[in-house]
Amino acid sequence: MTDQYAVTGNPIAHSKSPSIHTEFAKQTGEDMAYTAVLAPLDGFDRTVDQFISQGGKGMNVTVPFKQEAYQLASVLSERAQLAEAVNTLKFENGNIFGDNTDGAGLVRDIKENLGFNIQNKRVLLLGAGGAARGVILPILKQLPDSLTIANRTAAKAVELQQQFSAYGAITGGGYSDLAGREFDLVINATSSSLNDALPPLPAGVFASHALAYDMMYGKGLTPFLLFAQSEGAAQLADGLGMLVEQAAESFFIWRGVRPATLPVIELLRK
Repeated sequence: MTDQYAVTGNPIAHSKSPSIHTEFAKQTGEDMAYTAVLAPLDGFDRTVDQFISQGGKGMNVTVPFKQEAYQLASVLSERAQLAEAVNTLKFENGNIFGDNTDGAGLVRDIKENLGFNIQNKRVLLLGAGGAARGVILPILKQLPDSLTIANRTAAKAVELQQQFSAYGAITGGGYSDLAGREFDLVINATSSSLNDALPPLPAGVFASHALAYDMMYGKGLTPFLLFAQSEGAAQLADGLGMLVEQAAESFFIWRGVRPATLPVIELLRK
């Protein structure tokens, strides 16, 4: 019998996950089907329970339910615990295993697809919300020279610094603290690109060889990437590769098989 998987969120019609996982299944020969399930804003737990009762094996979780998925899981990975958010659920032996594959997807895209080594680099992460929180541990595990978190509300960035300080060299503060500093890798984890806005970055933060990475995808050159380009960043990237790589990590958790991601990234770019 074909194993059932799904992505759930609200809204969900825009999700690329069904086409990504369908490609992965075709490529690997795994006998599985993957659909999108709209969960009512007040009915996430019910939606998951119903999917499990229909024999579902696993789910991806997107906005706005990642915190609720974190609460629902009976077993959590270390990265999900620290992110306090879950985007991947696996249903097995009556347990709900929760993981967060966003950071692994980001790191894999940067290292494997973009050929950029994070080790010993000065990394700047913009934003202190869920998107930022989900990638901090995987970035620190790459042993950067330093990880700096900048946020409009500096106190939130400082809070993340305190939470993750045991895992590596991390500092947090406001955008004004960045003046006179430059970075090898600058990652935009704010929602600014959704609104065609730019985080209040001072000039000079991009080193000449820097990679500017916007987690947003599908919007072409965002204001953040245009600013990075004007500031002389050597490499620009959007978050489409991260989307596909985090999906591949979920697929690996469910099926124990790691699909090839580049053909799928290329397909989506078209």
